[in-house]
Amino acid sequence: MTTIPFNRPHLTGREFMYISEAVAGGQLAGNGQFTQRCYAWLERELACPRALLTHSCTAALEMAALLLDLQPGDEIIMPSFTFVSTANAFVLRGARPVFVDIHPDTLNIDESLIEAAITDRTRAIVPVHYGGVACDMDAIMDIARRHNLFVVEDAAQGFLARYRDRPLGSIGHMAALSFHETKNVISGEGGALLINDDRFRARAEIMWEKGTNRSQFLRGEVNKYTWVDIGSSFLPGELIAAFLWAQLESAHEMTSERLRLWQRYADECAALPPLGVRCPVVPDYAAHNAHLFYLLLPDGVSRPAVLTDLNNRGVNAIFHYVPLHDSPGGRRYGRTGSRMDVTTDLSGRLIRLPIWVGLQPADVDRVVGSVTESLMQYV
Repeated sequence: MTTIPFNRPHLTGREFMYISEAVAGGQLAGNGQFTQRCYAWLERELACPRALLTHSCTAALEMAALLLDLQPGDEIIMPSFTFVSTANAFVLRGARPVFVDIHPDTLNIDESLIEAAITDRTRAIVPVHYGGVACDMDAIMDIARRHNLFVVEDAAQGFLARYRDRPLGSIGHMAALSFHETKNVISGEGGALLINDDRFRARAEIMWEKGTNRSQFLRGEVNKYTWVDIGSSFLPGELIAAFLWAQLESAHEMTSERLRLWQRYADECAALPPLGVRCPVVPDYAAHNAHLFYLLLPDGVSRPAVLTDLNNRGVNAIFHYVPLHDSPGGRRYGRTGSRMDVTTDLSGRLIRLPIWVGLQPADVDRVVGSVTESLMQYV
């Protein structure tokens, strides 16, 4: 019996050709022709004034934290149900994550809890678009405006998803994208920082270039190339950008394929045993990107037992985040700004099913059939 893997990185067939072009062109360090093609594509397709490729989404978040000029003791408000990088990027600057609970339907930050968590040390709100389903960005941006806060979208999972008529990543003051091999569009490792507020644009470019004015020098805007500000090595090499360019050329087609698979899952999972199993919820204001398909198991069903059973049946299903507020790092570096009942409950009941470009409809049928058989023991 063959195993259906949770993820399989998809290649368009042009990745090696473009990597060869980059090698032949003689520029292997970053910000060559492929880097420039990539960020021009991102700026056009995501309605973003400035996009900077980074070597990871973590790096993009770290750049955002630097640009906010956070000081020790400053606070940022975020969900606990997210990857550690969302918090770590700000903790590295001495800031404290303040965790608030999530909605039981979308698993996104509950915007109604944000204002009660704001203090005189709060500097930013960091919404995470879980599974490529948008947070309620109008409400979050309104809170930020009224309290003079910045918004940094963690859109690691939100590439080519939308909130109302706007691409995710184009709404907050800044946003971070991921091109990790588990994402919809990949470069192995990789990410991008999206700058939507002109106040950060010039400084972001300098930080991106290790704190130098190199880009300004190459454009002829200054007559010396020198160190002018803090920065680090955020820029990926040109081979990464060449790989990513091949992916971006097919990004819309790959998203469409994932959406077809996601909908097949949704249609078939609607007929699961009547145990209260719940599929993902997509609100009317969101156009998702089929980044993941999950199920919430009902009370009384053992998630470890279900996952073990599915893997024994050749279906590589897995769980997701351990809530940050309940982790050793979260207790050391952060605090809670609300009760965390929903986060604690749902994080322990969630399983993720395989979804990737190249997965066949028959594979989806097999996955759902295996889930059905596994759950039947609880009927």
